[in-house]
Amino acid sequence: MTRYPRDMIGYGATPPNAQWPGEARVAVQFVLNFEEGGENNVLHGDAGSEAFLSDIPGAAPWVGQRHWNMESIYEYGARAGFWRLHRLFTGADIPVTIYGVATALARCPDQLSAMKSAGWEIASHGLKWVEHKDMSEDDERATIAEAVRLHTEVVGERPRGWYTGRCSANTVRLVTEEGGFDYISDTYDDDLPHWREQGDRDQLIIPYTLEANDMRFATAPGYTTGEQFFSYLKDAFDVLYAEGGQGAAKMMSIGLHCRLIGRPGKIAGLKRFIEYIQGFEGVWCPRRIDIAEHWAKTHPHRRYERPSQMERETFVGNYGSIFEHSAWIAERAFDLELGPAHDTAGGLHNALSRMFRSASEDERLGVLTAHPDLAGKLASAGRLTAESTGEQAGAGLDMLTDEERDTFTRLNSEYVEKHGFPFIIAVRDHDKASIMAAFHRRINNSREVEFAEACKQVERIAEFRLRDVLPS
Repeated sequence: MTRYPRDMIGYGATPPNAQWPGEARVAVQFVLNFEEGGENNVLHGDAGSEAFLSDIPGAAPWVGQRHWNMESIYEYGARAGFWRLHRLFTGADIPVTIYGVATALARCPDQLSAMKSAGWEIASHGLKWVEHKDMSEDDERATIAEAVRLHTEVVGERPRGWYTGRCSANTVRLVTEEGGFDYISDTYDDDLPHWREQGDRDQLIIPYTLEANDMRFATAPGYTTGEQFFSYLKDAFDVLYAEGGQGAAKMMSIGLHCRLIGRPGKIAGLKRFIEYIQGFEGVWCPRRIDIAEHWAKTHPHRRYERPSQMERETFVGNYGSIFEHSAWIAERAFDLELGPAHDTAGGLHNALSRMFRSASEDERLGVLTAHPDLAGKLASAGRLTAESTGEQAGAGLDMLTDEERDTFTRLNSEYVEKHGFPFIIAVRDHDKASIMAAFHRRINNSREVEFAEACKQVERIAEFRLRDVLPS
């Protein structure tokens, strides 16, 4: 059984209405990453100095040495940048979420006190601001546990949100298994929160951002002026605000760092953006924990049996009749590279249809001949499948006059004699009159044309049947 774990569909074409408080059209959420004092440093027991997200061009780790310039840039974030940002956000009455590295919080008690006094959320940003990608599962699990322990000791309460940033492929699963987080933000995959099933736990994911993020002051391509930062944030906000006016309210995350946006020339762009959005109605500026609480209440997760996670017997039992009396199609589809994208009606329809299309002509003919005549003897005798019975009744084919029934019987006989398979049409696309018109129109087609058309109609019937049992 081959399964593809990545979720490439998400909410698809019909995302939920966020229903933000106050009917807000967009939730603009500010995150302040507090990493100063938690970065790579031989003083912290690391192999070398930090080299990530600073104003030093081409920075590289200094193995076994302290990097005085790098350290002083991080110190600027704690000593000056943080307080400039604190004044900005408290003055604008906008609460923020802190992504707090536990060791950094422990080394900056005055800043921590100011965060708490302002009512800011302090989420966990891990134990140290270091890479997790090369950690073993056991080491990373232990690091997560120690981050929670130290955070709780330093802050006075455990973190309810988590963002690693420099994560491994195991991080989200391991943090979910820790079991105490209202949300995790180690994804960049959507404009809205969503749920992730991990064993028996339904974990809320609140996606983060690497583009509406001041880190681009320290990466290429990126921003060089506060005006460029403002311009990008304004464009993103304008698009999301317009979408919110069309009933598709979204979330805008903005990522900040004390040592970057805290510089005078950079923070000017952030100040302009805050002033800009405060000129609009219908803008909600929450903490991430506020989003988590709202989403859990307004959009609780609902589990359903997912095709990609079924055992073969269950899968074939559930979907073997989607193509009339042709369970072999489901049996073959089960062996495809199924994943979350196939857990919807459209996704599973594609997988089943692939197996039907790739079958031999004789096999496809067998599917066609498995379909009953419209309003034929099987219908009269009550011997149709449940799906066919409902479909024909929905088009009024169970309420024919004697004349209509005689006409259908005659046309069925003529069609089968000419083409070698029954007339097939997705009756849910039609009513009794349009079915009869199609019958008269198609009966004179060549067998080749009708074979192709009948196969298309079989796929359409299957699509309707899957919509009855799976989310669209």
